[in-house]
Amino acid sequence: MKAIILSAGEGTRMRPLTLTKPKTMLPVAGKPIIQYNIESLRDSSVTDILLIVNYKESMVKNYFKDGKELGVNITYKKQEELSGTANAIGYGEDFVDDKFIVLNGDIILDTDLLTNIIQEYNRNDSDTLMVLTEVEDPTLFGVVKIENDLVTKIIEKPTLEEAPSNYINTGIYIFNKDIFDKINKTEKSSRGEYEITASLTMQLEDNKTIWGFKSDKKWLDVGRPWELIEINEYFLDEITTNIKGKVEPGAHIHGNIYLGERSVVRSGVYITGSVYIGKNCDIGPNCYIRGSSYFGDNVNVGNAVEIKNSIIMDNTNVNHLSYVGDSVIGSNCNIAAGTNVANLRFDNETVKTTIKDEKIDSGRRKLGAIFGDYVKTGINSSFSPGVKVGCNSSVGSDVLLYEDLGSNKVVLVKQKHVITDKKNSEKR
Repeated sequence: MKAIILSAGEGTRMRPLTLTKPKTMLPVAGKPIIQYNIESLRDSSVTDILLIVNYKESMVKNYFKDGKELGVNITYKKQEELSGTANAIGYGEDFVDDKFIVLNGDIILDTDLLTNIIQEYNRNDSDTLMVLTEVEDPTLFGVVKIENDLVTKIIEKPTLEEAPSNYINTGIYIFNKDIFDKINKTEKSSRGEYEITASLTMQLEDNKTIWGFKSDKKWLDVGRPWELIEINEYFLDEITTNIKGKVEPGAHIHGNIYLGERSVVRSGVYITGSVYIGKNCDIGPNCYIRGSSYFGDNVNVGNAVEIKNSIIMDNTNVNHLSYVGDSVIGSNCNIAAGTNVANLRFDNETVKTTIKDEKIDSGRRKLGAIFGDYVKTGINSSFSPGVKVGCNSSVGSDVLLYEDLGSNKVVLVKQKHVITDKKNSEKR
């Protein structure tokens, strides 16, 4: 069996993090998101993998190359026009021999789930296997009608009254080559895309069988910035202590820690929970690092900094006397001394943030800021919960930023100074 992983999209809901890198290459506990799926496929004995790429494809190719370092064989095809899932899968027609798995690159799967669906597909004489999961509110998903474990109908984003069940399509499939015949006949939807659900509907109309595999195994959809924090929490909970760098005397570690080569945790640092620290990092002295925090390579954290449950990407500095809570900080940022990134609303309500010009409730009581790459802050700057800052923007000293800031912007505070002469009677 071979596999196709879809990794062509821009990941606009993840902006500003995806202005400089594909969503599937965002880091989670020391690996790009998509690497977890590649390793899960390998561990399920699927080693021939086609990556469908487009947006910033060179980053994907330069990182994974031919896949040999991970024990797989990776080839690439570029989806020339981002025109839907069916179109993307269609690029694999010459790659596959017969049956094949399709995964989205931004959904992380349990290895056991892949093993189970392969076994199930081999046991059942079906044309397609579709992985289903049960949700409380199916109205935001593709919902299936299912009879005797066979899918009989697919409805996209129905109302609660229209939904035939609470089982939704996870976007994980096993197909045989019949699907390409249906893809080649699929027309663009009202959204201007070639939808794989339309191809699946053609299979049903052609009396092909679609096996609905109900699963409660873990699968993690990484679509919005706070979900990157949540998935990071999930994987850091599973790490074991592995110290390749140096922990100075006087540092206190309470929990599991991965410490990369040539990294140092200085005296007075207090670490609680699970923490991942990459290569060539300098942490401390006298910092408080709380789980589940992730530090990429070449990260410097200064004196008396507190960082909680945050992702700090490569080559970023967090300077002394700063606080960063429940946030994602991009690569090559400089967080100046005394910067405060708040993660809790004053009224204690859940934090809202803007996704594609729409205000969205994250559902999280604690959520800090999302910084793109190359962001700089001035001393004593502050950021309200849920604020996003675009790439290469600078926020000056003493600024309180309470709304999103685009890329390549500068925010400064103008102060009015009153300067007078001292009174003659004033004593030194």
